[in-house]
Amino acid sequence: MIKVAVLSRWHVHADDYARDIKENENLSIELVWDEEVDRGEIWAKELNVPYEQNLEAVLSNPNIDAVIVNTPTSMHKEVIIAAAKHKKHIFTEKVLAFTVKDSEEIYAAIEDAGVKLMVSLPRLTDNNFLYAEKSINEGWVGKVTMVRCRFAHSGGVAPEGQEYGWLPARFYDKEQAGGGAMIDLGAHPIYLTNRLAGKAVGVYARLHKESSTTVDDNSALLVDYESGALGIIETSFVSNGSPFQLEVYGTEGTLLISDDKIQINSENVKSEVLTEVLPALPTPMVQWVNEIKTGATPTITKEDVINLTLINEAAVKSHNEGRRIEL
Repeated sequence: MIKVAVLSRWHVHADDYARDIKENENLSIELVWDEEVDRGEIWAKELNVPYEQNLEAVLSNPNIDAVIVNTPTSMHKEVIIAAAKHKKHIFTEKVLAFTVKDSEEIYAAIEDAGVKLMVSLPRLTDNNFLYAEKSINEGWVGKVTMVRCRFAHSGGVAPEGQEYGWLPARFYDKEQAGGGAMIDLGAHPIYLTNRLAGKAVGVYARLHKESSTTVDDNSALLVDYESGALGIIETSFVSNGSPFQLEVYGTEGTLLISDDKIQINSENVKSEVLTEVLPALPTPMVQWVNEIKTGATPTITKEDVINLTLINEAAVKSHNEGRRIEL
């Protein structure tokens, strides 16, 4: 049994991870720590485990094997490196850090400590992504010329009389979150497009503030890839009813995914509607557990994580300077 401490309830997925731990026979929650005492004490009571106010006491506890890091992104580097030094395995919410330099320093600490780090990039395990990957690997679309991916919701649309929508106010704290829609929700289309299109060589970004005064909430990127493909990456906190969309365009065909509806228009495939069910890969948390227990190599890689931060870092610079950033 891998004994886990959950570190902070700051991120909206913290409760999801707690549920995933409870449903995994290889994991158990032993402790809660939170940078906000009141929030941590409430969560510990809900989970029926002790609350520990001192992070060092959690990390030095020999009964704790691993930690789940849901802190503000601004705290990731400090908390993850400290956990690694105490030989704790680490599962963390995306993004890993605000800069490639910080991300590489985190990985250096992980490698020195010999512990396992998993950054949650869950859509790399979904079968809709696996269809997109297959459309390229099987030659259905020919040479890839463009990948478009959109992931958006209405969490930033405030009902009349309210300041915020269902996204918590802390997601608009630029210091803690590092940005808005693109760094958070936009992470998913970034890492998906990166994986499908290859090595990025240039980024042009428009990080727009539709209703927010602090961070972007309606944004898009145009990414050039070494392969010659273009990436169009879109995200928003202010788009009601927007489906998840992933589109792969090539010289011999087009794959269109809207939520779970998958369609192929290709001279290499007879049927336009794909009915084969591709099994999803194990979730990031399951892959993390498997790596700890058996040494199995995860499908979510250090390269995926670093390249996500590379695009995010370039996007901020591109928007601030109003120009394309060469990578």
